[in-house]
Amino acid sequence: MLELYDVVELRAAIPGEELPAGAVGTVVHVFNGPPPAYEVEFADADGRTVAMVTLRTDQIVHRDR
Repeated sequence: MLELYDVVELRAAIPGEELPAGAVGTVVHVFNGPPPAYEVEFADADGRTVAMVTLRTDQIVHRDR
């Protein structure tokens, strides 16, 4: 199970949010479910939020910082 502030990567693109596969984001909220889900914030190179998306565990991969 992921924890708050874990860094994750998208397994597949989310076209509606203009997020490509491989986009890197940070877990900002954990929904214990069932099933578990995560609110993930995606930011640009300047640190501005570009998307906040609720994702299932099968949509993301935990990534080392």
